[in-house]
Amino acid sequence: MNDNLGKLVLRLTLAVLLLFHGVAKLIGGVGPIAGMLSSAGMPSQFAYLVLVGEVLAPILIAFGIWTRLAALVVVGNMIVAVVLAHSGQLMSISKTGGWALELQGFFLFVALAIALLGAGSYSVGGQKGRWN
Repeated sequence: MNDNLGKLVLRLTLAVLLLFHGVAKLIGGVGPIAGMLSSAGMPSQFAYLVLVGEVLAPILIAFGIWTRLAALVVVGNMIVAVVLAHSGQLMSISKTGGWALELQGFFLFVALAIALLGAGSYSVGGQKGRWN
């Protein structure tokens, strides 16, 4: 099979699913995240960085522009999300028997895989770009 097609499917899956979360934050605001950051002793303005990780980075990943860097931004975003909002669920099982952090784990580890694999040839940036 075609590895580059697999990379495209992986990129688009992560980008589209993560964009839903980013668009929800664009529409509803980042207030709850700002509150969590303030409670953790961090500047509430950092909440706007979630838009970088959930809107800008997925768009770059989808198109294959600075793909590895954008994927690393998503990895960082997910680590912060788990630490700030989900650390109590880290070792929990959901009511349906799955890991309580399946979605966060999916986003984190697929982004890590994309950072390691790169964009592939079906991308605007192409395979030769430094961050692709």
